[in-house]
Amino acid sequence: MPVIVRLDELLHARRMTLTELSEKVDITLANLSILKTGKARAIRFSTLEAICDALACQPGDLLHHVPDGDPQ
Repeated sequence: MPVIVRLDELLHARRMTLTELSEKVDITLANLSILKTGKARAIRFSTLEAICDALACQPGDLLHHVPDGDPQ
């Protein structure tokens, strides 16, 4: 997977649960879970913005690109 979602690391660093984030950004727990596990195929900019606002981070903190063939 060339794009890694680091939602779990950000939540842990901010001592926040996925449920708390879900309530703050008004996104279902199921959709956040799909994003967290890396199974999401797309993300809306409005969703990305809401998550970054809630976690006080930049999109690059949440998403990391790993070129094909490179170890994670």
